[in-house]
Amino acid sequence: MVFLQGPYVLQSLEMMTRRSVLSLLASAPVVLAQSSTGKTRGIPMAAMMLELYSDFQCPACKALHEQTIKPLITDYVDKGKVYLIHREFPLPIHQYAREAACYVCAAGRLGKYDQAADALFSQQDSWSKTGNIELALSTILTPAEAKRVKVLAKSPEILADIEKDTQKGRDAKLQQTPTMIFSHKGKTFPVAGIVSYPILRRFIDQQLAS
Repeated sequence: MVFLQGPYVLQSLEMMTRRSVLSLLASAPVVLAQSSTGKTRGIPMAAMMLELYSDFQCPACKALHEQTIKPLITDYVDKGKVYLIHREFPLPIHQYAREAACYVCAAGRLGKYDQAADALFSQQDSWSKTGNIELALSTILTPAEAKRVKVLAKSPEILADIEKDTQKGRDAKLQQTPTMIFSHKGKTFPVAGIVSYPILRRFIDQQLAS
């Protein structure tokens, strides 16, 4: 047995601690972070961050959500490689987009942001004509939850949340929805419009390997 004295003891312990932490991180399962708003998914310390600006009444946003974002979540977000942040960017040309964003954010306070987003995108053709957002969300909310969401959707907190996201989009000089802004190693990569999953996957893999 070797006994270390003085500062070597501290250095040895520090090295052992670092090894232990790295070993634990390598073997531990990915734990997804949960926010109080439900608008984030993944782990904050992931190598890459994705801010996704969407409008629930935008057909292109629907296509990106269903064809690209869903597999991206499965392959990268839920595996701890990409940290996803949803940003609301309802366009003035869409009559019910802001109200839809408020309802989805309200559902997020009940832990159902993803389910609400899925419901509105899948039923976009119907509620975007009638404005009956509550009916579209009735498929994923209990009657009690629906009442809470209706109240929350009009609360100052939710309205402030929408405005905060919208202002971030303006500051980033967004030109259209959907827009994805990737951040990796201090660099940002704005990607506007519909992008197929194979192309996006190639881009992400290249960045993560760099």
